[in-house]
Amino acid sequence: MPEDSGPQPPVAESRTVTRRHTRISLVWVIPLVAAAAGAWVAIARVLGEGPKITITFHSAEGLEAGKTQIQYKGVEVGTITTIRLSEDHRQVIATAQMEPRTEDFLVDDTEFWVVRPRISGANVTGLGTLISGAFIGMEIGSSRTPKRDFAALETQPIITGGSAGRFFVLKTPDLGSLDTGTPIFYRRLQVGQISSYVLDPDGQNFTIKIFVRAPYDEYVNANTRFWQASGIDLSISANGLSLQTQSLLSILIGGVAFESPPNTAIALPPADANTAFTLYDTRAEAYEPPVENPQTYELSFNESVRGLTPGAPVEFRGIKIGEVSDVRAQIDLINFKFRIPVTITLDPRRLGVQVIKAVPGMDLEIMRRRLIDSLVAHGVRAQLRTGNMLTGQAYVAFDFFPTAPPTTIDWSQTPVRLPTVPGQLEATVASVTEIIQKVNQIPLQQIGERLSEVLGNLNKTLVTAQGALATANTTLISARSTFNSANGVVQPNSVQAQELDNTLQELTRAARSVRVLADYLERHPDALLRGKPGEAK
Repeated sequence: MPEDSGPQPPVAESRTVTRRHTRISLVWVIPLVAAAAGAWVAIARVLGEGPKITITFHSAEGLEAGKTQIQYKGVEVGTITTIRLSEDHRQVIATAQMEPRTEDFLVDDTEFWVVRPRISGANVTGLGTLISGAFIGMEIGSSRTPKRDFAALETQPIITGGSAGRFFVLKTPDLGSLDTGTPIFYRRLQVGQISSYVLDPDGQNFTIKIFVRAPYDEYVNANTRFWQASGIDLSISANGLSLQTQSLLSILIGGVAFESPPNTAIALPPADANTAFTLYDTRAEAYEPPVENPQTYELSFNESVRGLTPGAPVEFRGIKIGEVSDVRAQIDLINFKFRIPVTITLDPRRLGVQVIKAVPGMDLEIMRRRLIDSLVAHGVRAQLRTGNMLTGQAYVAFDFFPTAPPTTIDWSQTPVRLPTVPGQLEATVASVTEIIQKVNQIPLQQIGERLSEVLGNLNKTLVTAQGALATANTTLISARSTFNSANGVVQPNSVQAQELDNTLQELTRAARSVRVLADYLERHPDALLRGKPGEAK
């Protein structure tokens, strides 16, 4: 065993020390900070992206997810992110991410459309998309109701909300050559254009929305007339050839013109926005006075009414007093007679019927009936006439026919039927038929036989006359010989002529003596008994 070398140094006493632990380890600080930063970035991105919207299109032509932009006044305000089909596969639904602070843009009447190259009327738009590609246009509405789902317009609107002026509405049964962008004229000055049009649900009329720029919209009032100014208005009247058009542009693409009657007694205030007006075909039709207290009558024709259509004029000696409202065919099943009733509408004011200083209690209906009865009694009848030989259009004319058979009007009918006479063509055909019938009644065979007999007798007479002429010719030859002989006897220097001269002188003297004796006996008839006084007895 080893020996102790000496005392050992003191050894320190050991004890257990308890270690302190923190609640969060420093190891987790970095992940937490990263998560917080990521959440902040995500929130900032969401807040900085702006709202998302959906736009429904009929077709996705020209659209591309992630590239197609949404622009307002040329400024990018959003981008199409996704494009998908609807549940029924009939439409395309595009999701768009809008820029920040565009919430106020997305209201109930905001509109979207696809901008593509388009020629409409006098406008050519979207040419820039030939290079840059299609984009989505946007027009901010004025509503306060927020909205996130929109249906895109089929076509780009012509007028945007930034233009000064007002919209008006026109109603017409025929669109003609009108289209969006068609110009609007006021006294041949272009002041607006057609913004849109749509066919009414009943399919009877078109509703056309037009825009008139300021300050010309102030000229549109309740009495303003609109008419189609498309093409060339050519007319021939008593004043000669008349050619009217608004401008060269209206000849090429059409147009709409409007004016107010110049004889308006009181200046009317401007019409309100979206006021509806009637669109007439021509200026003359637009300025026709409105019908007051129209009267409906019926005419019955047994002839062809080809060329007579509703709207055809009804005239009284060249003055328009109404128009045709209906033309139809009718068959009586009792006697199987066919007739064509024509319904007409007359305006008594156009006929010149005016009541001056009407007596209170006067029955105007009775006076109107008396007037019509008087006209019919004097021979006024309705007749179908051709108004245009080129187009074959017909019209109804009232005129005096003194030879027409007398008739009366049955006022118990509804509508009242007015008397008619055959048309000009039918009357001509009837006259020709009557002449042919009279010609057929002539006994041409008997006349021919009698004429043949007369010609035979005439031939015999001519033969006899020819013999008589031969005899007369012989007699004339004999007479000529006698005259030649007599001419030789009465030559001036011949002896016979001198003796004949002496004889004639003696006869002259004898005649003179006889005349003297006769004169004397006429004065003294008793000389035959007593003798001449102074002579010896």
